[in-house]
Amino acid sequence: MLEQSATLFGLPAEVKFCTRCVMSNQRPCSYPEFKHTKDRLTPTMHIAEDGVCDACRFADIKEQIDWANREEELWELLEKHRSKDGSYDCIAPGSGGKDSAYAAHLLKYKYGMHPLTVTWPPIMYTDYGWKNYQNWIDVGGFDNVTFKPNGRVHKLLTKLSIENLLHPFQTFILGQKSIAPKLALKFGIPLIFYGENEAEYGNPIADNSTSLRDKSFFAMQNIQNIHLGGVLVPELIERYGLSMNDLQPYFPAEANALAASNIEVYYLGYYIKWTPQEAYYYAVEHTGFQARPFRTEGTYSKYNSIDDKIDDLHYYTTFVKFGIGRTTYDASQEIRNKHLTRDEGVALVRRFDGEFPNRYFAEIMEYLEIEPDHFLDLCDQARSPHLWMQDNDGWKLRHRVS
Repeated sequence: MLEQSATLFGLPAEVKFCTRCVMSNQRPCSYPEFKHTKDRLTPTMHIAEDGVCDACRFADIKEQIDWANREEELWELLEKHRSKDGSYDCIAPGSGGKDSAYAAHLLKYKYGMHPLTVTWPPIMYTDYGWKNYQNWIDVGGFDNVTFKPNGRVHKLLTKLSIENLLHPFQTFILGQKSIAPKLALKFGIPLIFYGENEAEYGNPIADNSTSLRDKSFFAMQNIQNIHLGGVLVPELIERYGLSMNDLQPYFPAEANALAASNIEVYYLGYYIKWTPQEAYYYAVEHTGFQARPFRTEGTYSKYNSIDDKIDDLHYYTTFVKFGIGRTTYDASQEIRNKHLTRDEGVALVRRFDGEFPNRYFAEIMEYLEIEPDHFLDLCDQARSPHLWMQDNDGWKLRHRVS
C-alpha cells in the first residue's frame, strides 16, 4: 500500500485551494493527448502566495482588456482572408454545443465569413445532444462535414484509454483537436477558429497572450512516438491487430505539411470577451440550442458539456484522479464571471461534486464491454493517497474546499 504522502500523476503533494474560486492546485494544465501516458508528469494550475490561482488572475486581466480594439484586430484578420466568391474561408469545429454554436454563428452572421463547420462526433450522443447538433446545422444554417471514425476501433481505443489512463474522453479530445487542421489542409482553408482558450481555466497566464493555438496540440513529427489509449502506435498494431489506416483518424496533422501551408488556428475568445453563460443564451436564441432536461449528475448545471453520455463519466474520473469534480469546474468559472459568490460555490461543491454518474453508466459499460466492478477497481487504483483515505464508510477526500 502506498504511503499517505505518495502522489500519483505528478500532482503536488500539498493541496491548496484558490481563495477566489473553488479550484485546487491539483488541476492539470492542458496537455497534448497523443503524448498522454500513465506516468506523464504534467504541470498543474499555479496558485500564487496570495492564494489566487492563474485562472482568477486572468479573469482580472480580462476586465482590463480593450475589447473594442481586440474586435478591430479580428475584423482586420477576417478581412484579409474573407473569400470574395463565397468559398469557405474558415473552419469552425464543434459538435453542436453552446460554444461551437456561438462561434460559428458569429463568424457567419456578424462578421460575414463563410465557415465550414466540422464535427468529430461524441462517443455516445445523448438524445438532446443529437438534437442540438441537428439544430446547429438546420436552425443555425451551416454547411457541415462530420467525420465518424471506425466504430470498432473507436470502442477499443476508448476502452484502452479507460483501462490505462482512466480517461474516458480521450478519443473524443483527440479527434476534436485534430480534425479541423487536417480538413483545413485537405480543403485549403486558411483559418480555423475555436472558442475560448483552455488556458482561461488554469494554464499559465502567458498562454493567453496570443490568439494562436499552440501547434504542439495538433501537429506531430513522428508517428512512432504517439500514444493512443496510453499505448504506443507500434504496440497497437502488433498487439491489437490494428493498421495504420485504422489509427490515421486519431493522429494529429503532419507538422511539415502544416508548416508548408498558410493555415493558422485561432481562439475567437482572444478577440471577443468569452462568457460561457452568454454563449448559452446566444445559442438558444440563434441556433435552437436546448439545455439538458434535468440537472447533470455531478453538478448543478444543465447546459455545459451535455452532448456525450461519456461526459458525465469523464468528470467523475477527474474527481477520482485529482479530487476535482464537475461542480468545481462549473462553479469556478461562474465565480470568475461573477455569476456566483465563492460561498455559493463552496456549498455547491460540497453538495454535488463527485456524485456518481448513474444515468448512463450501465449503458456505457455495456457498449465498451467493461465489467462495472472492473471500472470501479480502476477508479480505486487511481486514487492518489495524498488526496484520498478509506474508512468503514468508503473513500473520502482528505482535503475539501471551505
